[in-house]
Amino acid sequence: MNDDQRSQILDTARYLQNVRPIDPEELRDYVEGHPHPAAIRQVLREHAFDLGMVEREEGFVPVTDEPIAVNGPVGRVPDDLDHRLEALLVERFGRHWATGESATTLRETITRLKADYFDGAPVAYDAVTALAYAIYHLYDNYAVMQHAIGSLIEAGLVPHHCRILDVGAGVGGPAMGALELLSDGLIDYHAVEPSPAISVFERLWEGRPNQTVHFHESTAESFEPTGEYDLLVFANVLSELDDPAATLDRYAEHVADDGSCLLLAPADRNTATELRTLERGLADNGAFTVYDPTLRLWPNESPGSDVESWSFTIQDDIATPSVQRQLADSTPTESDQEPTAFSNTDVQYAYSVLRPDGRRRTELKPNSDQFTRMADSGSVVSDRVDLVAVKLSHDLSSENPLFLIGDGSQQTDHFAVVVRETGLNKALITAPYASVLAFENVLVLWNADESAYNCVVDDEVVVDRIA
Repeated sequence: MNDDQRSQILDTARYLQNVRPIDPEELRDYVEGHPHPAAIRQVLREHAFDLGMVEREEGFVPVTDEPIAVNGPVGRVPDDLDHRLEALLVERFGRHWATGESATTLRETITRLKADYFDGAPVAYDAVTALAYAIYHLYDNYAVMQHAIGSLIEAGLVPHHCRILDVGAGVGGPAMGALELLSDGLIDYHAVEPSPAISVFERLWEGRPNQTVHFHESTAESFEPTGEYDLLVFANVLSELDDPAATLDRYAEHVADDGSCLLLAPADRNTATELRTLERGLADNGAFTVYDPTLRLWPNESPGSDVESWSFTIQDDIATPSVQRQLADSTPTESDQEPTAFSNTDVQYAYSVLRPDGRRRTELKPNSDQFTRMADSGSVVSDRVDLVAVKLSHDLSSENPLFLIGDGSQQTDHFAVVVRETGLNKALITAPYASVLAFENVLVLWNADESAYNCVVDDEVVVDRIA
């Protein structure tokens, strides 16, 4: 098909798109040479995002302006993804990839990846390393992304006509999790990844109508984003960048005015607290507002530099993927490694959502006549006060329930500790992560050992979930 025919197809589609569904069979009558409907359909698919049209049974129709809805269960990894990864393992190592020398290589590679990560050492990816990473991290990353983007979809903040930039896309776990939930939309997805992991992603991605994935084999530092994106994603990559703050700032300039920037990091202390530091830097310059979870409840306030904010959420475990189970089952009994070392089903992660439009997950603005700011905790030590705060952890103690809390003004970490649970304060224990809570008559104490404030919840305290 020549350029003139392509232009005729696109011009006709633009003319008819608001009149009736565009049928490739009908469109051939408008194009010189009457190309085959299949060729016309392919041209329309290639240009669907720019045309703003989705392919349906009745033909190509304009995409709706309404926000997209969640499609399918959140956090459940489909079996066919497991099958596709196993097909790559069989192609590389043969049918018995999970036994013998190939299994030993994969186990050693996974062990090295984990050790390098905890040591903060850079990881050099080759084809085998990328496959080992996929075995261990494809599935939890898929589930994490679905939980993270699912809350944005439920809030009506992801459009049907959606352009996404994924920086450090890896083997594609986050991307495929997002694209599954967005399967009813018209999606233009850009994946940036410099390592051989991108080849694994390309092989695992089977494609679907109305979704186009562009693979950019490039480092985050050298890639030049163009235009605006409805969603900018940095998933488990910020800690690997030479200058994450500068890189994040450069990409953030390309977030649409009503778009979102989603930062994800593993739940360990170093990466989770680094994410909060980068979040504060992006929010403090005034161009972005923290949408979720570390809300700044008080106007013109921001957390201090002494706030560590090791904050992460925990979701239900995923089912053990077949490839992990096979590798674990073949672990020799004399091995130094436990078989469970090759199973990764936890869904625990730190996240931040920031937006340039000033929107927050809740628009609550506390009354200063009623509530004490955490920035003023030093002046109310040993007093009972009323606070409003976000619950920023799950239970951190094996004894008295203990939770990290914050209102966005705190200059050091604050913890709520339950010394006597009652029906009037149990909301602290039962409320989900990121809930906004009101504390009435809570006792503020300074914990010198932890250099933090303890907000003591006893039988004189009332805790209500208000958002």
